[in-house]
Amino acid sequence: MAQIGGLVVLQPDAGIEKVRFCKSVIAGDTLVMRMTLVKLQKQFGIAKMEGKACVGGEVVCEGELLMATGSE
Repeated sequence: MAQIGGLVVLQPDAGIEKVRFCKSVIAGDTLVMRMTLVKLQKQFGIAKMEGKACVGGEVVCEGELLMATGSE
């Protein structure tokens, strides 16, 4: 999520919504992150993604990411 967070910081027309931290992650945990492209509106240059972070198969964080993409 840090990498995606970096994109959000560098992208002025981006936002994070509906973020929920379900459980603490501690040093030594293996964090598996997955981002899924939910919607891409090329005409308007808008992308919506959903992300989940899991430890041991249990969701520890989830949220949505909205970004404006550059024109081609």
